[in-house]
Amino acid sequence: MEAASAAVRQKQKRRSGFSAERRLGTAMMAPSLVVMALVAAFPIGYAIWLSLNEYSVRTPGLSRFVGIDNYTEALGDSRFWDAFRATFIFTGISVSIELVLGVAFALAMHQAFRGRAVLRATVLVPWAVLTFGTGLLWRSIFEPNLGFAPSMLSALGLPGGDVLWYGEDGWAMATLIFADVWKTAPFMALLLLAGLQVIPEEVYDAAKVDGATAWQRFTRITLPLLKPAILVALLFRTLDALRVFDLPFALTNGANGTTTLSLHAYNELTKNRLVGEGSALAVLTFVVVMTVSFLYIRFVGGNIRAMAEES
Repeated sequence: MEAASAAVRQKQKRRSGFSAERRLGTAMMAPSLVVMALVAAFPIGYAIWLSLNEYSVRTPGLSRFVGIDNYTEALGDSRFWDAFRATFIFTGISVSIELVLGVAFALAMHQAFRGRAVLRATVLVPWAVLTFGTGLLWRSIFEPNLGFAPSMLSALGLPGGDVLWYGEDGWAMATLIFADVWKTAPFMALLLLAGLQVIPEEVYDAAKVDGATAWQRFTRITLPLLKPAILVALLFRTLDALRVFDLPFALTNGANGTTTLSLHAYNELTKNRLVGEGSALAVLTFVVVMTVSFLYIRFVGGNIRAMAEES
């Protein structure tokens, strides 16, 4: 009886010690968390306030509260829905291609062979290039008559040599997607490579002993165990693609159906000098990204945790 009481007291002591450490950790982190919350909350709150007002940049002090008029005007504008459609088309196609290439690159970088370090460094080089620089690079590559891509296609007799790649609808979006895939597929591969490295080699050895082919090992071992990493990589890339700005700004300047939500908000805010309308568009873009993030975490986040626990 005394032994049981002592065990209970010891357990309560450990719990109280853990609670004290937890309170101490919370108290030490609180100032940093408050500063981070203020840094994040102030721009968002100020943007919301600007979106509820109408400002004049020509006449100082001339402004008035208009409520949600800027939002209703933005939602009733066909340009917003064109940007909305272009953003989701760009996101869906580019992220899908990046996932396939990311898996392929990750599998290649995971293999043990001489020169693997060189391969990893080479694959990751595009990701190290600034996104704005990537846009300028591919703009020069697809330059009509002077760029490398049209000249090469014409020399090989392939279609596309006489195409205005970023000067026509459809082709401009294809150029934008191509540049984004070149830039960010290595990032997807890096995340997936981290997931491959935690898969035990003993599982593959057992499958080889049972006579499983390479395709069977990939579909029945690699992909199921890699699903948590795939879902996390898709979340990061989807949210990043939904708010893309610098790549279309540098490559096409939003022409020919490549104006994204972020670029549309930028044009209204800076070029057209519509502070209230531009702020409303920025808030709407934020809402779209947060909604996609919430839905993803709500319906996919539980699967990530469940698969992580199973693995």
